[in-house]
Order: sequence, then C-alpha cells, then structure tokens
Amino acid sequence: MHGTANTSEIIAAAAAALALIALIWALSLSLALRRLRAAQRTVLGDGEADLVAHAAHLQASFESLAQYVEDFGTRLDARMDHAELRLDGSIAHRALVRYDAYGEMSGRQSTSLALLDANRSGVVLSTIHHREHARLYAKQLHQGSSDLELSPEEAQAVALALSGDTGEAAVAAAARQIGARGAGVGTGRRTPPDAGAPAGPTPGHDLDPS
Repeated sequence: MHGTANTSEIIAAAAAALALIALIWALSLSLALRRLRAAQRTVLGDGEADLVAHAAHLQASFESLAQYVEDFGTRLDARMDHAELRLDGSIAHRALVRYDAYGEMSGRQSTSLALLDANRSGVVLSTIHHREHARLYAKQLHQGSSDLELSPEEAQAVALALSGDTGEAAVAAAARQIGARGAGVGTGRRTPPDAGAPAGPTPGHDLDPS
C-alpha cells in the first residue's frame, strides 16, 4: 500500500511540474504571438484595408518621403553654395609690414596692409608717415594682380598674406629682403634726399606731388 501511495505522489508531482512547464511555454508563445501580430499590423495595417491597398499606401508614403528628402537636399545645396560664395568674398588672407618710408628712422611707423579674399582679390593699404604729415594710399588687387605697380613693401605684404605666415620671423625675413633691395625697413630711399627737403618715400609709392 505504501509503495502504491509513493508512486501516486511521484506521478502527481511530475504531472504538476509538466503542467507548470506547459503553462510557462503557453505564456511565452502568447507573448510571441502578440508581438508577431503587432508587427503584422505595422506592415499590413489595421486589417480594414486589403494587402494590395496597404502596400500601395506604403509605396506612396515612401515616394513622398524620398521627394521631401530630395527637395530638402536641393535647398540645402543652394544655401551652402550661397554661404560659400559669401565666405569666398570675405577676408581670408591678411598681413602687415612695418617700415620706415623716409630716412629719418621714425620707428617703422609706415605700414602696408594686405587684405585679400579666397580669390586673392582685395586691397593693399599703405600709410606713409612723416614727422609733419601722414598719407594713406590704397591699391586694388584682382586675383593677385594690381593695375598700379606695388611697392616692395606692398608686394611683400601680399606675399606674406598669401603664404599665411605672418609671424615675427616671417616679417623680419621680409624686412631683410626688402632692405637688401635698398628700399626696405629702415633703409630710406636709394638715393639721399636733397638738402633742406624732407626725405622721399620708399620707391614704388605713387605720391601726389602737391
């Protein structure tokens, strides 16, 4: 009798375990089925329309999205082109060269300033200082060339601006190169000025004789 009772208890425990496993498996399948149905509703719709109509709707939506992206890209390209055009016209290269335009060693108060855009167009401003007066000259450049002849200092300012090296070493080297030609920093004129008259500016500057 006891053996039969033990066997029945074992069978009942095994059946309960199998029932629990089956319940867990059923719950798992139910959750998987719900996820599958949700995915089907996303692809096939809510079931009110047939499969062909729903596919046509999806195709139309994709085409509309593609057209919107293409139009947006076209507008973005146009804005980028406009922005690049404006940036190309802004000052991209600049350099300043200081020197003594007269033989009076005034502390390099004369300057030549090059302001150029990405197309190497812009202006060169030269300020010639003397003890009694100061004059400002402007020369326009177009793609790296000027209608008026540039002085050595102005040409050096343009070269420094386009090279991108405007440090002290580069400016000092430029001053030495200009001075070697007899018209640079602290060198004054190539020929001494007349007695009693103020020293003339560095050759190459178009000064008003008045």
